[in-house]
Amino acid sequence: MMAHFSPSSFVAGVMLGLLIAGAWFIGGTPIPKSDFGSSYRSQTSVPTEPPESGAISVNDQPAGSEVTVESVTVPPPGVWIAVRELNGENLGNVLGAARVGGPRSTISIPLLRATEPDRTYAAELYRDDNNGEFAPSLNSVYVDFDTGASVVAYFKTIE
Repeated sequence: MMAHFSPSSFVAGVMLGLLIAGAWFIGGTPIPKSDFGSSYRSQTSVPTEPPESGAISVNDQPAGSEVTVESVTVPPPGVWIAVRELNGENLGNVLGAARVGGPRSTISIPLLRATEPDRTYAAELYRDDNNGEFAPSLNSVYVDFDTGASVVAYFKTIE
């Protein structure tokens, strides 16, 4: 045990520590500038192929009581696809929804109210947070991890 604390021994210890830390920083191997720049560029480069997770594709289609989604590429356990009307530029009421368990193509979504000709609608992806029951207020929006934006595809109806 320490019987007596000396301020001079404390100061000497701090100075020795600073000397060792300074020698370590000064004597360290610097990172070559060219290596740092090339590794930085490779980390921020844009991928040549788009990410497959969360993709949705919907074509323009005739107005009616169902909407056909061309394809959805999501990993299991899948998502809900909700068809929404637009109020100006904002997403409006959900007209219908269907659950998919993973990647699929040609998905028919029955609607509670038919779409109208010459209008724009949206197909938006939601996670299943409610044990298999779709509830837009309880299910969270499926988010693209690269952009942080919700996954939405817009389409128009024709006559």
